[in-house]
Amino acid sequence: MAAMATVPSYTPSLWVRLCHALPRLDLTMQMKDNTFVPDSWEYQQTLLVLSSVSAIALVISLLVVLSFLIYYCCCHRGDRSEGSEEEEEDEDGSTGHGYSGKKGRGICCVTWVAVAAVTLCCVAIGIGFYGNSEANDGMYQLTSSLLTANYTLASIDLLISDTVAGLQLSVSGPLTSMEELFSGSKPFLVSTRNCRRLSENVVNLLSSISLVRSSFEAGLGNDSNISGASIIPLTPVPPSVAPTVVPSSSLIPRPFSPGWAANTLMVNEDYRWLSYVLLLLLDLIVCLFILLGLAKQARWLLILMTVLAWLALFLSWGSLGLETATVVALSDFCSDPNTFILNTTQFNMGTSSDVLDYYLTCSRRMNSPFQQLLTQSQRALSNIHTHLSSLDRNALTQFPKAEKSLREVQQILNSTEGNFHQLVALLNCRGLNKDYIDSLKGLCYDGMEGLLYLSLYSFLSALAFTALLCSLPGAWRSFPSESEEYEDSDSESEDPFTSHQARRQTSSGSQRGAMAPFYNYPGAGWTPPFSSAPPLP
Repeated sequence: MAAMATVPSYTPSLWVRLCHALPRLDLTMQMKDNTFVPDSWEYQQTLLVLSSVSAIALVISLLVVLSFLIYYCCCHRGDRSEGSEEEEEDEDGSTGHGYSGKKGRGICCVTWVAVAAVTLCCVAIGIGFYGNSEANDGMYQLTSSLLTANYTLASIDLLISDTVAGLQLSVSGPLTSMEELFSGSKPFLVSTRNCRRLSENVVNLLSSISLVRSSFEAGLGNDSNISGASIIPLTPVPPSVAPTVVPSSSLIPRPFSPGWAANTLMVNEDYRWLSYVLLLLLDLIVCLFILLGLAKQARWLLILMTVLAWLALFLSWGSLGLETATVVALSDFCSDPNTFILNTTQFNMGTSSDVLDYYLTCSRRMNSPFQQLLTQSQRALSNIHTHLSSLDRNALTQFPKAEKSLREVQQILNSTEGNFHQLVALLNCRGLNKDYIDSLKGLCYDGMEGLLYLSLYSFLSALAFTALLCSLPGAWRSFPSESEEYEDSDSESEDPFTSHQARRQTSSGSQRGAMAPFYNYPGAGWTPPFSSAPPLP
């Protein structure tokens, strides 16, 4: 005997259990349980307290940067006059702009700090790109599973509506005609009426099958009022999945519809993914231009990058707070998703807990809640087929006019039995439970991992930008001012006829004495070397 296929199962990951075990406090600093109740104000307070940790870290970062600003602005103000003579001596003995002394050591220290901070920021950006991709993969798997489940539910709706519509058509059309034709023969009339009664019974049984009970009922038209039968749409279907399942007039969005949830999540995920990509690119641009500003020693570029670094610092700590609250809420949901779905769906939709528990757990020990209805419907269809076979053998010889109506009923019955077998297969828990497990794995495995990597990115980038903002005042102090650059440019351009080699020799040989240029003529009595002419009077 072949082994039965194992039912896929879901178990919370290690990260879910660790985040779920975190202690919770509300605004009153009291311990609270970690049950996922998003509509509760007490639960929202705990998330606010967890998010406020990043706000406290932001305040600490601001205090650190402010202390460095005070240190560079106040403590080094008196050192400028005392160290001016030493800087002049260092400039006389240096080349270029003269940064071999204190300024040279200062800019070297600032450069190394900035390079280390930029390296840390680049590592954080790489982690952020990976986390953003993982979170996007998890949301894609979640939405795909929801759309697949929505297609299954829509197919169940379609099969039920087609089966009920076909049986109602046979009751109102061919069976009514056969009753009129067999009015003179009681045995044939009884068989026809039994077929009519069994068809109405199947319509009532199939109409009672519903996975999600709504507050409204969608009729099938003028023929839907027979025996009080009506079809309840299971879920609204997006046009991209099954455009012809349910009439558009009966589409009322419900919060827990898989199709509506999938479309909403896809739109929100697109905005989330794009926002993180832009944030990562902003951090990368700020880091690269800060290095460029340090290399070029351009103060205007440093000012612009300082403003952007402040913006990136605020965004990093803000995103960390949002990610922390999301990770905690997601861990609470993923630790026990069945309980939350059972309570929420049963409360809002009025769906039976047996039906939900059957599809969420799909245990071999559980029987289908629709088993009795399907068995009764199968027996009724078999009895209809038996009565029609009897009429085909015995009644057509006496009533040849009833052949057309009898063939129409048999054709409807054949299509009904085909739809019924497909309906039995779709109502099995394996298909919908697999979609449910896939959606949980996408959300609680890949999505959770992506959020944790994004939290690490936000923390590392916030530390990197804090270090950069602390080092930028030192870079500003070490950069040459506009007056120094102007004096250097004047000293280099005061003699436009001096060649570049002469200027280099002048700067390198200032200790030995400068060579006289060829256009400086000395006074009388000077004899040029290697000249045979007598001196001028």
